[in-house]
Amino acid sequence: MLLTLRVQGTRRCLRSACNSSPHFRSLASSAAAEKSESSSPTHQNPPQLEVKGSTYPTDGWTNVTPKILSYLGANKHLQTDHPLSIIRKRIVNYFYGAYRNQRGNPLFSVYDNINPVVTVQQNFDNLLIPADHVSRQKSDCYYVNQQHLLRAHTTAHQVELISGGLDNFLVVGEVYRRDEIDSTHYPVFHQADAVRLVNKEKLFERNPGLELFEETWSGQLADPKLILPSSKFMDQTKQPCHTLEAVKLMEHEMKHVLVGLTKDLFGPRIKYRWVDTYFPFTQPSWELEIYFKDNWLEVLGCGIMRHEILQKAGVHQSIGYAFGVGLERLAMVLFDIPDIRLFWSNDSGFLTQFSEKDLDNLPKYKPISHYPQCTNDLSFWLPEHVQVDAGFSPNDFYDLVRSVAGDMVEQISLVDKFKHPKTGKWSVCFRIVYRHMERTLTQAEVNDIHKQIASASVDSFNVQIR
Repeated sequence: MLLTLRVQGTRRCLRSACNSSPHFRSLASSAAAEKSESSSPTHQNPPQLEVKGSTYPTDGWTNVTPKILSYLGANKHLQTDHPLSIIRKRIVNYFYGAYRNQRGNPLFSVYDNINPVVTVQQNFDNLLIPADHVSRQKSDCYYVNQQHLLRAHTTAHQVELISGGLDNFLVVGEVYRRDEIDSTHYPVFHQADAVRLVNKEKLFERNPGLELFEETWSGQLADPKLILPSSKFMDQTKQPCHTLEAVKLMEHEMKHVLVGLTKDLFGPRIKYRWVDTYFPFTQPSWELEIYFKDNWLEVLGCGIMRHEILQKAGVHQSIGYAFGVGLERLAMVLFDIPDIRLFWSNDSGFLTQFSEKDLDNLPKYKPISHYPQCTNDLSFWLPEHVQVDAGFSPNDFYDLVRSVAGDMVEQISLVDKFKHPKTGKWSVCFRIVYRHMERTLTQAEVNDIHKQIASASVDSFNVQIR
């Protein structure tokens, strides 16, 4: 589930820390989607890519970089004593305890090493995300080719797992999103996604006379052509197929369990609230926020699963809930970790601060880097007839910088854009903040990297450095 962080009414992505958010952005036209295809760098892709042991042909949609592919298999959420692994175990252990079968065994199964390469159908179509939604654009996702991408959320595996007969499961893993560069954004982050399905007999065990579905509902699959952007304004009270009794009982169970998870992580006295929201794949939908350090922070998103999704998976007589949360989002708050790049650090000064021997003891991070920043600006003219966000995407530039400078870049911001009154050409200025997490960077070293970024920008975008 794709989520954002809300701070006193303002949304900030943690993508992990979604992210956000970690929500999908506003809707866009198909024309905008076409523009995104032309906004990618001009470098040539190899005819095929090998990813996780499989070979994929490349095409005009291929925009995944060697730098991003190098993260595959890192599995930071499975690395012993890593803060992301600690958060994963806390969530898994909570669900193991919250749901047990008659023999006392955990009801939920866990899938934490699923191949992150998914199809467009898995990532979007199966989850009822409109064909012209902005989240499908090349500027938002890492495409292997037109039909395959690195998953943008762990929700992408819902239909395949439900189709396999599962009705209570957690999916944990890394997800990939093209985004800006700062202390709370990273192109790879980690999510936990859960699904619970129940049938009529289980839900209405104490009230066998009640029904899951309205008598007037035909039970037929929804027409995919009806999944339109206007669905964002659909009734958030309930879906037309469900009875109000079924939705309210499922909502009560879901909220009880998720409040319990939140109190398990943040303490029994944490102040919380529910906020109505929208997701394409749940109806109704909510966000759970906590009051933390004088701010309201969103910690997860959830809702009653759209019945069309269950029907796609071959399940017709059940109702379910789903929730999603970013592991970096939780870890940054619970451990007081200030920079998302730290989760990828191999510095022993960082890693030795955390241990899985006592999962209930979450130590606060003690800073290991007080190294100074180095800031350089880079300005260039875009090619004629190319505009910002219409032929040139800042996310393409951010990916280029990551490929050249890696994690030595702490933040990038677009500080100025200007249209020449005579030539009509656009100029942009990016401010790049360099800071290494483990050593001091010299200005000469930074200048050399900065020149490499400028040269790569000329080669990839056909720009003119100012």
